[in-house]
Amino acid sequence: MTDLAATPLDFAAILAAIPPASDATPPPRARDLAEKLGVPEAALSEARRATGETRRLARGDHKGAFRDLLIGVGGVGEVMALTRSDHCVHEKHGEYLSPEIEGPVGLFLGEIDLRLFLFNWKYAYAVNEVTRSGPRRSLQFFDAAGEAMHKIYETKATDADAFSALIEAHAEDEAPAAEFAPIPPAKAPRADSEIDVAALRADWAGMTDTHQFFGMLRTHDVAREQAMRLVGSEWARPVPVESCRRAFERASASEQPIMVFAFNRGCVQIHTGPVTTIKVMGPWLNVLDPRFNLHLREDRIASAWIVRKPGDTGDVTSLELFDKDGFCFVQLFGERKPGIPERDDWRALLAELEGEPA
Repeated sequence: MTDLAATPLDFAAILAAIPPASDATPPPRARDLAEKLGVPEAALSEARRATGETRRLARGDHKGAFRDLLIGVGGVGEVMALTRSDHCVHEKHGEYLSPEIEGPVGLFLGEIDLRLFLFNWKYAYAVNEVTRSGPRRSLQFFDAAGEAMHKIYETKATDADAFSALIEAHAEDEAPAAEFAPIPPAKAPRADSEIDVAALRADWAGMTDTHQFFGMLRTHDVAREQAMRLVGSEWARPVPVESCRRAFERASASEQPIMVFAFNRGCVQIHTGPVTTIKVMGPWLNVLDPRFNLHLREDRIASAWIVRKPGDTGDVTSLELFDKDGFCFVQLFGERKPGIPERDDWRALLAELEGEPA
């Protein structure tokens, strides 16, 4: 590996290390190239400011700087939203509608369905790049470490003039070079012996809304996967990691609509609807539908759990996938709306998975 991760970063050296691109020889994916060079992904965009291929956007207080830019995306028509972690890429076509952004948190509702944690966002760029499918423009958002939080891609259905105008309105070409710093590691979970398991189980059973779940975890100072282990099989049961693939394949075969949540530190992106074309390519489990793509590394699933949470219309059941560090990076639910009980076909699908051996 070529390691250019000096302090401070030498952006001229990084630019020189980026291979030339053309329609015939597109460069490697930005995330892969950054890993090869030993630099944050955002450092590639910062380096390419020198050539005009990228422009800094939305300079200022990161707790509020992105609000107007994100709301403005609603005026460019259809785009492709992309949210990823190390283990999963979630791509969804649609429009950015019905924004609700208050300070450092926000959401969009509709075909593009997002939950935003802007306190973990710091840098934004407009990017012009040559990809495997030709030239493409995007808006890309990164955290303080240069890790991608969210990306918005122009498509053939996008209003190109409006996209250009949005970039011009939010460009900060005089912004100083970005400075990246590692994100402090998450706090290690407390020992199981320090958790009041009886109280945890009582509070879990007493939930009346699934959104109370995160407050309950904070109250008991318990990590999410740790809570699954401790709460008991009435509420959480481990299943084979292969259950993820089986869930997608059976949802496709039965044509039932599901919800697919993908997580990183700064964003949750949600697909609601059917999943039709399921293909496995090496370690990647892929959903390849016209308006929704998912690319999930099955070999990164360290544990899978079927989880039940009480709600005002009965239990809500999910399949939750965790990595080796206990991070929940994907959740699957049956399609549901507030005030409507969970779908019977989704419960039946998960019941089948619970009864199957590894």
